[in-house]
Amino acid sequence: MTAEPAANPQPSAQPSPGWRNGAAAVAMLTFAVDGVTPVLAAGRRHADNAMAITHQQFDARRGTPRLLDILDEFGIKATFFVPGISAELWPALVTDMVERGHDVAHHSYSHRPATQLTVAEERIEFERGYEALARLGITPNGYRSPMWAATWNSAGLAVEHGLSYDTSLMDDDRPYVIETDHGPLVELPPHWSLDDWEQYAYLPEPHLGYVIEPPEKALALWTAELDGLREFGGLFQLTAHSFLSGRAGRARNLRRMIEIIYDRGDVTFMTGTQLRDAVLVDPTVERRRLEPLAVDPAVYPTW
Repeated sequence: MTAEPAANPQPSAQPSPGWRNGAAAVAMLTFAVDGVTPVLAAGRRHADNAMAITHQQFDARRGTPRLLDILDEFGIKATFFVPGISAELWPALVTDMVERGHDVAHHSYSHRPATQLTVAEERIEFERGYEALARLGITPNGYRSPMWAATWNSAGLAVEHGLSYDTSLMDDDRPYVIETDHGPLVELPPHWSLDDWEQYAYLPEPHLGYVIEPPEKALALWTAELDGLREFGGLFQLTAHSFLSGRAGRARNLRRMIEIIYDRGDVTFMTGTQLRDAVLVDPTVERRRLEPLAVDPAVYPTW
């Protein structure tokens, strides 16, 4: 069954043509297929923890297939961020995403935050993750830093390898273009308030989170953000993790969130690549360079 959007009411803001294509807001549904990588990134000793590993393997066994089926119910195309290790462990799952028409994007190799790596290590992580997708015949357009922990080098590294959009920086709620030494990179800003990790993540060892909130709370938070972004003309980028939002009650909650977006009638769905294309042809979109912050060591003497 394919759900059809409700008839369009008057939008809550006067949208302008451009990257929103006349809609009040753009909804971009994104899913991180992290699998075992967050557990192993906390230390390889956790590979001996059968509970923790199987908790993450729910991602491929049940979570991602369930979420893919829900997206099929609505005919929505989403964006899946896949670490290289997940691509190596579950190649059939990742190619299934492509075959269903979804946007598969780069999410490092091992899910270690780039801010904890040297410049050389960040490059190796990036290249190994890119190559893992390439072995499946996938050329990604987008990149998301693990834990959104981008460095000042991350944007240039993405463009150097042919990627054209990123979802790691949080200084806006509308897309913009980063001018790098290697060319432009479309930034699609995310935010923690639209991430299911802060609502659902519970794993005591390794510590990935200590919360299990009711899905209704997450739905209320996300709906408030949706309506705010409709008023101000922004990007509603929902970030879900298949080992979290793929659980049964939470999956039903995600379906309800999609229904709410449709019911608003003035929001359009886009993948990361579709939104990139819309941004690049919009002459009103802001273009800027990333400028590292210079910090006075006399004021902040601690490393």
